[in-house]
Order: sequence, then C-alpha cells, then structure tokens
Amino acid sequence: MKKLILIITSVVLFTCIQAQEKQSVFSNMTLNGYVKYMNTAMFNDVDSVWLVDNLVHNRLNYNWYISDKLTFSAGMRNRLIYGDLLKFIPGYADSFENDNGFLNFLTNNISDANSYVLTTTFDRAYFEYNSNNWVVTIGRQRINWGQSFAWNPNDIFNSYSFFDFDYEERAGSDALRIQYYPNFTSVAEAAIKIDKDHNITAAGLYRFNKWSYDIQFVGGIIDTSDYVVGAGWSGNIWDFGFNGEISYFHPQENFSDSSGIVIVSAGLSYMFGNSLNISFEGNYNGYFDKLNLNSFDDLYFMPLSVKTTSYSEFSWFGQITYPIHPLLNGTLAAMYFPSLGNGYFLMPSLAYSVSNNFECALYGQRFEGSFGGQYDKMTMLFLRFRYSF
Repeated sequence: MKKLILIITSVVLFTCIQAQEKQSVFSNMTLNGYVKYMNTAMFNDVDSVWLVDNLVHNRLNYNWYISDKLTFSAGMRNRLIYGDLLKFIPGYADSFENDNGFLNFLTNNISDANSYVLTTTFDRAYFEYNSNNWVVTIGRQRINWGQSFAWNPNDIFNSYSFFDFDYEERAGSDALRIQYYPNFTSVAEAAIKIDKDHNITAAGLYRFNKWSYDIQFVGGIIDTSDYVVGAGWSGNIWDFGFNGEISYFHPQENFSDSSGIVIVSAGLSYMFGNSLNISFEGNYNGYFDKLNLNSFDDLYFMPLSVKTTSYSEFSWFGQITYPIHPLLNGTLAAMYFPSLGNGYFLMPSLAYSVSNNFECALYGQRFEGSFGGQYDKMTMLFLRFRYSF
C-alpha cells in the first residue's frame, strides 16, 4: 500500500507541475502550496532535558475545473520529521499514520527509522458540484461550522486544537455535504461523515442574518453515540465583535436514564485605530470530569473531538495582535485553566515578511498545570521559515 501511495503521489506531483508549466494547455488546472522548515526546541523544568526536533513540510493544493459546475480539489501534506522525539517517545512515528477517516489509506508513512519519518497525507480530495443555489460536495473536505475563535462547540465535524498553529488548513472529513443558499445572507445545509470505525456524524445547519447578526442552529448525531443540538452567533455590540456557540450533547443509549452535557463559548474582540487587535473568550466544558488528564502530553496526543478541545471546566482566553511594522507582526495569546491547579498557557510570536512569498517566524509556548496532584511545566520554542508558491 505504501508503494502504491508513493506512486500515486508522484503521478499527482508530476501532473500538477506539468499543468503549471503548460498553462495554455492546462488552463483549467491550478496548483499552489508552500514549503516550510521548522526547528523545535523543548524542555521540561523538572529534569531540564532539552529535546530538539526538525520538520520539513510541503503542501500542495490542486484544483481541476472540469466544467463550469464541477470541480475536483486535492490537498496533500508531505512531511519529513527528524530529531529527538522519535528517539525518546515510543510509537511517535506510528502516530503520524493515525487517520480517523473512512479513507484512512490516504495517510501513510513512506519511510521511517529510529530518528526520522517521512509521511504523506491527502487531507483534501473531493468533487464539488455547483448549480444555481445548490452546492454538493463529496469526498475528504473541511466542514467548518464554528463561529468562535479558540473553542468551537458547534464544530462537530472538524474539531481542531489551538495549540497546533502550524496546521492552518486543518484536517478534513470523509463526507457528503449539501448546501442550499436561499439568498445572500442565509444557508441551509446537511452533512454526513463516516470514520474508520464506521461511526456516523450526521447533522443539519441553518444560518441566517437577523438584527445584523449571523445566527445559526445545529442539530444531529455525533459519532453514532450522542444527539447534539446547538446554536451560534456572530455580530457586534457597539464597536466590539461578539460571537459565541453553545451545544448540548445527550447519549443515545439509555436516553431517558442518561444526562447530557453542555459546552459553551463566547468572546469579544476590538480593533483600535492603530490596528492593535484584542480578543477575549471564555469557555465552559461540561465534559471536563471525563477527560482523565494524566500529564501534559495528553493535551497534545489524546484523541481530538469537540468535547476535548478545552481542558478545564472553565477556560479563559486572551490575545493581543499588533503590526509593529508593515512587515513585522507580533502576537501574544494566553489561556487560563482553573481546574488544572490554576494552570496557564502562553504563546508569544513574531512573524516577519521577508518578501511577498517568504516569511520567517518565531513562536514560543509555555504551559503549566497540575495533573493528578503533580504540577507539570513545559516550554517550547519554534523557528519557522515558509516559502509559498
């Protein structure tokens, strides 16, 4: 299977490059992407052991406009990871092959050894059909129903972790999605996805504009286990942006004898005249007591779902972003976790645009928190270079 995936990848790469070189012949195809290198250094305050990791990351986004109504799109990640983590964390290389989708053969480790792994994945591979007010999409795609920034209780198809800043595109779902646009300010849609264990998530959404707010309602089933209903909003209070989401989950089994949980988030944002942007968000997670967090590693490696993106019963988030110079942008993000022994998370960053398609950035992550009575501390530094094409 690995050899087959490698052959398919090579053919797609060759086809895309040829399409770029012969625009007059392949004018109905486009290709773009980037190449990144990121160096990571991390240490734990307990033993002061430094670990260094390296990542070479290539992404390709391919679009084939088959007709005025039909498009095929594919997105591929190719990553070479080498360094200390592969040496010291058992099974770390295998974790890159974890693909929860029904089409999990789209993710493979091409080659790996004691200190490196070369892995590839197609996180987008879908056909999209547009006709009048209808859009039908089938295949591996991203279904984003979130309205908030740090936590998204309505995002039941494609949850993501705020910590994973280097994966801007987010993962996709193997799904069928049907959207209907009655007008420019509303949409009704239904989607169904299936994962590798044949669990089904199926839901509908209706979004409309009222009182200058985008308002949405969500309902369905998630992972063949829970019923879910929810709502979200996005608008303004005076000059402040105001958005939020709420979802209620109730087990299907023993429906009358079981109790459900609520997850809710809400936030405010404001931009000053000098382009200084501030945002604040709060989150309540009724699933917190079932997380069973044992260490800092659980925050990064436990299975990700809409219920596991916040790590405290109440969580608080704040972020400040400021363009220090037209080419230099600075950001400071922070989270506070009262349920983790007054734990916190800090992430400062600086991003410098060397040219239109080349950027270098420096990120830091600092975490402190209590797990089962033991207080854990971790610091990570990331230096990243990105070339886009």
